[in-house]
Amino acid sequence: MNKKTAFVALAAVAALVAVGGGAWWLGMQQGMGMTATQPAATNTTNTTNTTNATTSDDPSLWTIPQGEAATRRHIKESLKAGDVDPATGRRILNYHDPMVPGKNFDAPAKSPFMDMMLVPRYAGGDGADASSVTVSPRIQQNLGLRTAPVIEGSLVSEVTAVGNVAWNEREQVVLSSRAMGFVEKLHVKAALDRVAAGAPLAELYVPDWVAAQEEYLALAKLSGEGSDALKDAARQRMRQAGMTPAHIQRVVTSGVLQPRFTLTAPIAGIVSELMVREGATIMPGMTLMRLQGTRTVWAEGAVPESQAALLQPGARVRTTSPGAPGQTFKGQVQTLLPEVDAVTRTIRARVELANPQGRLVPGMQVSMRLERPKAALSLLVPVDAVIRTGRRSVVMLAEEGGRFRPVEVTAGLEVGDQTEITAGLQMGQRVVRSGQFLIDSEASLRGLEARLNQEPAPPSSTPAATTLQRHTTDAVIDALTGDTVTLSHPPIPALKWPQMQMDFKLPPRAQLPRDLRVGSRVQIEFEMQDGDVPRITRLQRSAPEPRQ
Repeated sequence: MNKKTAFVALAAVAALVAVGGGAWWLGMQQGMGMTATQPAATNTTNTTNTTNATTSDDPSLWTIPQGEAATRRHIKESLKAGDVDPATGRRILNYHDPMVPGKNFDAPAKSPFMDMMLVPRYAGGDGADASSVTVSPRIQQNLGLRTAPVIEGSLVSEVTAVGNVAWNEREQVVLSSRAMGFVEKLHVKAALDRVAAGAPLAELYVPDWVAAQEEYLALAKLSGEGSDALKDAARQRMRQAGMTPAHIQRVVTSGVLQPRFTLTAPIAGIVSELMVREGATIMPGMTLMRLQGTRTVWAEGAVPESQAALLQPGARVRTTSPGAPGQTFKGQVQTLLPEVDAVTRTIRARVELANPQGRLVPGMQVSMRLERPKAALSLLVPVDAVIRTGRRSVVMLAEEGGRFRPVEVTAGLEVGDQTEITAGLQMGQRVVRSGQFLIDSEASLRGLEARLNQEPAPPSSTPAATTLQRHTTDAVIDALTGDTVTLSHPPIPALKWPQMQMDFKLPPRAQLPRDLRVGSRVQIEFEMQDGDVPRITRLQRSAPEPRQ
């Protein structure tokens, strides 16, 4: 080989080395993302490549995008509920499936409901947590939320009620016959006639009394030893015959036969019931008439059961009636009848009223103001701010930053539009008085624990059975694995599910059609389960199997 040929070969090798080194340098420049500025190369063949990239001699300034993304993904997958996401600087409350918002998870994973990853739910930047709901001012205005402060005061010291007048049954007198006889004359002719105390009511003729009087009058004429004992025995027989002491005394004093007996009114009032007429025969124990005293009457008013505790027997009452304009009747609470109206939720308070002129009569309507001692100071909230769930009383507390949180309270007396709170609140706090259930719905949609009816079950108790909503859809079997089936189904509007493939839990084998296999078209009815895939409650074929 001559010198010229060797020189050409050496030049070719050098050129190949230069091209390979340039290619390696350009790949490092583009793949490693150099950030430092480097002067452009003087070789005109590399001008296009060097103008689109920058280089740095400091390897610490080099970054690898692929490695950084992998590192961030690893960090994100290791975060759990309660951790702070370094990408956002916000604390993670839980993870959830946006298609099933009421189910929460503590760690990231694939959704058991959909073919997607769970999404983190963050706490608000102002410190909100799972026990509160944050509602923006615009949403508050749309929901019509109204709040009221917790104030200190005493409940109104009077209870008002409307009632009807009735006769005081304790002033009723029943007049009965003491022996067989005849009604010779009636001085009262009709029911509801007014009578004065001591006024004659009826003239009675009693034959048995006449015989006893004749025996006594015959013995009264005797004198000598033993006559007094005989007279005492005759008077005793008149008493046994039913004669009143006054009637016996008249016979003894006058010494004359008293064949007729005048029945008189023991009290002033009205004849509320008349059972006999002139000429009637009466028998022993027979009721002749009833007298009703009018000195006092009863008024029975319906008092809400929440205010019944304010009343005690003996409390003073002032009453007015449209039937006696301009007149006030005074009385006192006699008793609270031990009965609650299941429809109106009221208790009847029986009040005894003075009725000196007889102006109040049964059936008349009265308005009563029942006084009670002034109550001590307590915390008060509007009545409509307290929600009674059946197990507890709850108010929705309005906090700063548009946050709302349910608080369990102990409710006391309720008067008018105010309720006494004995525990659970402090003066100056604000409670929601309208729109509480809309906030509760918002918490349900977000899957938070800020629920009006949320209450942890006792460890020894069994959760009450609930009725789950069921859904139906057509589907195609993609896979069968043990007690789980993978189905492809069309969109389900009721759940806002798109068309997708997902797993379902099969019902017992005895409820399944025979010869189910991949590709079978079926119709299913299913229900959602907490923390598990939906459960099929009914499965049947929807079309004949395609021939293969």
